[in-house]
Amino acid sequence: MNILLIGYGKMGQLIDKLATDAGHQIVGKITIDNTADLQTLDTEAVDVAIEFSQPEAAIDNIKWCIDHQIPVAVGTTGWLDRKQEVDEYCELNNGTYLVASNFSIGVNLFFKLNEQLAKLMNSQSQYAVSTKEIHHTHKLDAPSGTSISIANGIIDHLDRKTSWVNEETDVPTELTIISERIDPAPGTHEISYTSSVDTIDIRHTAHSREGFAKGAIAVAAWLKDQKGVKSMEDFLNQV
Repeated sequence: MNILLIGYGKMGQLIDKLATDAGHQIVGKITIDNTADLQTLDTEAVDVAIEFSQPEAAIDNIKWCIDHQIPVAVGTTGWLDRKQEVDEYCELNNGTYLVASNFSIGVNLFFKLNEQLAKLMNSQSQYAVSTKEIHHTHKLDAPSGTSISIANGIIDHLDRKTSWVNEETDVPTELTIISERIDPAPGTHEISYTSSVDTIDIRHTAHSREGFAKGAIAVAAWLKDQKGVKSMEDFLNQV
């Protein structure tokens, strides 16, 4: 598989190493300093792109891939208020892309567990729910995209919650997300349901970034043979 990396921070570098070790070819490494290289890139030699850049650059990067008929797996978040626009652009131009707040297979299974627990708790109003995430101090966004996905999974299935806030709250309809930044934590997400008599916790703890990178490579290998706007749920259901 010939991979174009758009964004070459810690995640891009790890994907480079793991993909190369697995026998894949990295045909380009695009950063903010060499975006002009896209103009001379042999796009016919690219099977798929993996995009981990910055929110302000992600939409242009995705549209460039769509314009050049390169399927792209996107790990950049912070721009998803414009996702419908990008979805429509992809469909209109017969492109292929998938965006995920987290490519870890374990995290995506955790998303499903979170939704199932919220459904079970919908009729159990005696339980107060809250969420917490812990990441390394270099993570700029708070809450993380993964935490927002978790919160939305709760809100979609728990009628008593209609929105989330990134702080402690006493508003009954608001869901608390606590964000902590502690080195060298690669990522922990926890959901707690607490009543006067007990607490139910579910937690996902990443031991390293490797699970995220391996997931991105696996998704890219699948995505290169797909068409249209895809999701992690599509990937999990079809592999």
